[in-house]
Amino acid sequence: MAAARDGAVPARAAAVFDALGDQPRVRDLLVSAVREGRLSHAYLFVGAPGSGMEEAALALAQCVVCPNDGCGACDDCRRVAHRTHPDVQWLTPGSVTGYLVDQVRDLIESVNRAPSRARAKAYVLENAGLLRGTSANALLKTIEEPPEGVVFILLARSVASVLPTIVSRCQVVPFRTIAPSVALDEVMHRSGASEAEARVALSVAGTPSRASDFLASPSRREVRRLVVRILDELGRDDSWDVLCSARDLLAAVRVPLKDVQVAQDEAAKESADFLTASALKQVADANKRELTARERSGIMEALAAADSLLRDVLVRCEGVPQKIVNEDAAAVVDRLAASTGTSGALAALDAVSSAGDDLAHNVSPQLALEVMLLRIKEALACPPSFR
Repeated sequence: MAAARDGAVPARAAAVFDALGDQPRVRDLLVSAVREGRLSHAYLFVGAPGSGMEEAALALAQCVVCPNDGCGACDDCRRVAHRTHPDVQWLTPGSVTGYLVDQVRDLIESVNRAPSRARAKAYVLENAGLLRGTSANALLKTIEEPPEGVVFILLARSVASVLPTIVSRCQVVPFRTIAPSVALDEVMHRSGASEAEARVALSVAGTPSRASDFLASPSRREVRRLVVRILDELGRDDSWDVLCSARDLLAAVRVPLKDVQVAQDEAAKESADFLTASALKQVADANKRELTARERSGIMEALAAADSLLRDVLVRCEGVPQKIVNEDAAAVVDRLAASTGTSGALAALDAVSSAGDDLAHNVSPQLALEVMLLRIKEALACPPSFR
């Protein structure tokens, strides 16, 4: 795939990779591929959660569809960043056991259609380790020899988790685990945040780039503040209050999605004149899946905020002489630690972990949050043992 139509590389080509400062080897590899016009037809990004794979996939997808090879400022780049670009599809497994055959068939049909508005198309497949059996076999030929102008980006925990037949058809790009001190410095540099703010952001968002985005988002920070308040009030709440808190938390998670939905609707209107009814339905279905994925991502951030606070409570209960993460909520941490003990804190943390598992098994977000908060309330009622 050529880096530029006339052979000249724009001055800010691949500028979107500037955000991958915490993965310099990956950044340099992908920047060179874009600028030299030698993008592979398929990439397999492998690394631990929080290593920056999704950020790299987004940046690479921007380079694929951007007329300036990933400038980060044009309408195409902005649409990819908001996950509303019609020529960039993000796919997640359709069931807890893996990708569905129908998902792959729809994907192959989409691959063989011309781009809607860009010069090329990109497909990002999360949890590629769950591409197995009939679904994997159906996709093998397409990944090996996709039509001109199509790039696949697969994300997985490790090479070993992906079928060898799929690995052999991709360029493998490993992502290193980032040292906590390096991640902290990166967030502070990017956002201008204090060390305390950066520590909280990393505990909630995971990677430096996501943490910086979190700090720049008032609505996402408000979700975290709401989580802290809800946990602080659980001991005084009755069951009805807890159910209302779950409802309020889910509503807060959905606030940032309103802008995404507006952008999707605008993109759908622009596409209505040149897409068939079947293609429009596929776009609508993809948009719906994207909103669901974003909602679940927001809920996982809320769970991470709860997990972070409860880990601080555990530190207090154990009397460990270390700085807590949620320094701005130290009073809340102290109140919870004073009213419970180690077993209670551990049980509360288990409730958060179980909520994440429930979401992964397609339990409704409302129900998952309700059950989690009720379990945390019960766990934190465990009186502290003698210290």
